[in-house]
Amino acid sequence: MVDTLKNNPKILVIRMSSLGDIILTAPVFRNLKAKWPEARLEILVKPQFLEAVSKNAFIDRVLPFSGLAAALRGINDAAYDIIIDLHDTPRSRLLCLLARAPVKLRYRKAALSRRLFVGLRIPSPALEKHTLDRYLEPLAALGVPVVHHGPELGDWAPGGNRPELKPGPLKVCLLQTAFLGDCVLTLPLLNKLRELLPEASVSVVTRPETAGIFSSSGLAAEIIEDRKKTAPSGPAEFSRLVRELRARKFDAVIIPHRSLRSALLAWRAGIPVRVGFSSSAGSFLLTHKVPFSWLLHDVERNLALLSPLAEDLKAAFPGLSRDAVTPYKPGDGVTAGINSGSAWPTKRWPAQKWARLIRKLTAARGGRVLMVGGPGEREWNAEIERLAGPENCLNLTGKTSMPELMEAIRPLKVFVSNDSGPMHIAAALGVPAVGVFGPTTRELGFFPYGPGNTVIETPLACRPCALHGSKKCPRGHFLCMRLLTVEEVFKAAQERAETIHIDEQDRQDKKGK
Repeated sequence: MVDTLKNNPKILVIRMSSLGDIILTAPVFRNLKAKWPEARLEILVKPQFLEAVSKNAFIDRVLPFSGLAAALRGINDAAYDIIIDLHDTPRSRLLCLLARAPVKLRYRKAALSRRLFVGLRIPSPALEKHTLDRYLEPLAALGVPVVHHGPELGDWAPGGNRPELKPGPLKVCLLQTAFLGDCVLTLPLLNKLRELLPEASVSVVTRPETAGIFSSSGLAAEIIEDRKKTAPSGPAEFSRLVRELRARKFDAVIIPHRSLRSALLAWRAGIPVRVGFSSSAGSFLLTHKVPFSWLLHDVERNLALLSPLAEDLKAAFPGLSRDAVTPYKPGDGVTAGINSGSAWPTKRWPAQKWARLIRKLTAARGGRVLMVGGPGEREWNAEIERLAGPENCLNLTGKTSMPELMEAIRPLKVFVSNDSGPMHIAAALGVPAVGVFGPTTRELGFFPYGPGNTVIETPLACRPCALHGSKKCPRGHFLCMRLLTVEEVFKAAQERAETIHIDEQDRQDKKGK
């Protein structure tokens, strides 16, 4: 088949809906362009997705689907060399069958396996493969190497023009008033912003409980606290903050938080350049909107907010400075830590399993296992400590400030956590993180960032059931957490800790030479 293809073929991809699935096709187009830089790549989609797909940097033309007959005429008139059906429905199959093209390919979506699992709970190995991997499979028949395995920065071009900023030193505001984990994952954005605008004065607006994250980074000229959760009056606090921001006369604001309040705050403060995500509830108040993709890690999504300012947006986590002492001594033998709590009950792995994991870690590694968490998780962690045996635990739940929490995690060899903020702190500090994911999935973009980290999860068709989790399992079975075994989490923790140990030993050996 490969021998019969032109050097720069004309290719049509059929993926008519829905938005998430269409976004997933980005690596297909990127790999095709890598193989044939001059190839013409087009896609057939439903009209409501035209605007979104037109932002793809590798798609030359978007065809709106307005009916089978019209689509067939358009396809045959265009004379494609290759048609790739990434929809795999009766309609798309019929379209491919009737269309004229030398090469026709189709992906397999395992629809029957999904129905059997959801309806009858009959498992199938076919469900273990991600849709993105299925999209990439037809490329093998074309001799196209899969160099790009997932979504990347640059897949989707930013909307709008580059902002016009005044000459000379700028005053920039970073507005992030979301949860702890979200703030940690904003640090690479802050770091890159300082690289791009070294002479700028960058202030950060955040909540008091997350201010320590930004102050510890040493990257912010000023921390402005938003006491929206604790102020006696929400409207009064909003007005106070508007006055503070207006008085500072910022030139631009970067807004990772996709709330209406954040966008409204920047608009009311009169900041002339307001950059945020196109999916923000207050996007109509922004001057520059960046496409939002669930398929990028949250670090890369946040970095994309700088795309109106620059092109090279790769950045690692910046270091977090020491603002406190480690709340235990090296002689205490604490090398592993856990974060078993979460604001969302369905994100919590069962207490009995956490207790068994602690006992296995102490038996294998010696010493005690560090337990961390917020004040609201004291009872939950106390029960785990009771089940695991107090002699096996160093329970600091609700006893650490933000700097102390970071210093408690910093010396560890491995950190096991539910999908929550402390997991991202571990990743930012270079501590190998093992994420225990239930209702959420890697595809939402909040997995621990970096090659030294991993996620343990159960492949179920009902995942993800929510963006952040929920109070109880919508289906009542909670299999996403119940099916995760202590043995697989323990094995992952040991492997990550051992990998870091080997890497450190290699560095020491090279240094000795």
